[in-house]
Amino acid sequence: MAFLLRRLVFYMAAFIAAATINFFLPRLMPGDPVQIMFASAGTELPPESLQALKLTFGFVDGPLWQQYLTYLGSIFTGDLGRSIKYFPLPVTSVLGHALVWTVGLMGTATIISFALGTLLGIVAAWRRGSRFDVIVSVGAIFATSVPAVVTSLIVLFIFGFTLGWFPNGYAADPSLDPALSLQYIGSVAYHGILPMVTLCTVLIGGFTVTMRNNMINLLGEDYIVMARAKGLSDRHVMLWYAARNALLPTVSSLAIAIGTILGGSLVTEVVYNYPGLGNILYQAILARDYPVIQGQLLIMTATMLIANFIVDVSYVMLDPRLKGA
Repeated sequence: MAFLLRRLVFYMAAFIAAATINFFLPRLMPGDPVQIMFASAGTELPPESLQALKLTFGFVDGPLWQQYLTYLGSIFTGDLGRSIKYFPLPVTSVLGHALVWTVGLMGTATIISFALGTLLGIVAAWRRGSRFDVIVSVGAIFATSVPAVVTSLIVLFIFGFTLGWFPNGYAADPSLDPALSLQYIGSVAYHGILPMVTLCTVLIGGFTVTMRNNMINLLGEDYIVMARAKGLSDRHVMLWYAARNALLPTVSSLAIAIGTILGGSLVTEVVYNYPGLGNILYQAILARDYPVIQGQLLIMTATMLIANFIVDVSYVMLDPRLKGA
């Protein structure tokens, strides 16, 4: 209990610090969103409506510390304000609609990448020096080194434009009405293949390299030698003795990946025009939509901290040495 309380206090302090940065960061950007909206309207809005726009979006004149305290109060009450770009929709509604698409895409890609990357890393480490190990290691390092934007453009160009096997964008056929029908679900799955392939290509290399390195560090331990001396099968030693202990650091990588799920993959979603949180964040930055930017970054921060807290608790449950400490 003392350990949990210490971690909770630490993560609460980290959340407040992140929320503070989240408040000041958009305000350091050049440009005023209300002024941009007012200017885009041309002569349709009278000058006296400028103050009314500021009041509508919460950009009131006052000391910065007073605005900061108001912002902190709104966080804990769940009031993230109204979007400037998608006015009059509230920020929670805008992010909630995009959340479904991001969780479906990024969540599935993360689970697939973690499962395949971990399995490939285990087998490559167990067969260290073999042709399989060389192919997997080189492929994983190459996939990790290539930027996501390059991977997205290559996959889109080959399978979308050149071969024409898959759609070039959107999350579903725009001519279909969103409904729980086989036609619409099939369209969503069909449109999500290229973004899914791109994300899995980007993510799987990191899990593979991490798991392989962890496994290699453990294969020379005494308990591995003892397990082999006892006559246990290679599969049993590989999975229940080596892989089980090598999973601990990989759990941290999974937590970071889970924490970034709600942030969306900005590059991939923009390239494929996918209506997820990453694309929403990009559009909000272009429009200087402070409420959406702050709400999105706040969700990303909270998710990352919660994921790391779960990992801390999992470490204590998985590692008997930490229990004793």
